Amino acid sequence: MQTEATQREHYNRIGAEYEAQYGDPDGLVYREQFLYEPLLAGLDLEGRDVLEALSGSGHATEYLLKHKHALVTGLDISDEAIASFKERWPNSEAICASITESGLPAESFDCIVVIMGLHHLHPHLPEALREIHRLLQKGGTFCFAEPHQGSAFDRLRQLWYRHDSLFAENEESLDIAALKREFADLFVFKTEKHVGGVGYLLVLNSMIFRVPLWLKRLYSPAVMRLEKMLAGFQSRTFSLAVICQWEKK
Repeated sequence: MQTEATQREHYNRIGAEYEAQYGDPDGLVYREQFLYEPLLAGLDLEGRDVLEALSGSGHATEYLLKHKHALVTGLDISDEAIASFKERWPNSEAICASITESGLPAESFDCIVVIMGLHHLHPHLPEALREIHRLLQKGGTFCFAEPHQGSAFDRLRQLWYRHDSLFAENEESLDIAALKREFADLFVFKTEKHVGGVGYLLVLNSMIFRVPLWLKRLYSPAVMRLEKMLAGFQSRTFSLAVICQWEKK
């Protein structure tokens, strides 16, 4: 599909800069505390088969291996991302393929994790979710974190997506309510939590503001403390992302 070819070329082009900004120590601390821990809460994944889909070089894989003791496979459409994944995690399997048509056997995984990847898939998001459903074992869990529609910040995000070369043309935040209606016959919607404030912007997504890493290192600890203080006040309207656990029926 042309959309996937565009995404492959896009992330091959920005891969090195993306890795530097999203794989730095402060960004990884943010991911662990504000995304991975709440997203994977309550899941016993020790010794279980977990797919990190749209994996890039496998930032979530590190958490899954070290803290959840899972057996992780990475899947990404970018050959450069998968080459980096293989280098970082030589004991994990890595597959360069599309999440809309992976070619993997049905019911291969106990859990599938996607971190900020689904909003790159429009207009083929429904095909990707059906493939994720096919790959999960019955009762398996689909965990994802994504920018969502309904946020007060979404209109600004849409404008930014259209005018910044870091974003591909098809990127769009997720309409979670519409997706739940469409896939109600396939999944049980277990948890939904709204996250993402100033740390989401200035620590996790520092790349879009072209923040130099030396400056990011200076302000990140204070910004993450502020994010933690304000976390209890976040809602659908005043958050930048949503984290969900869906269970396969």
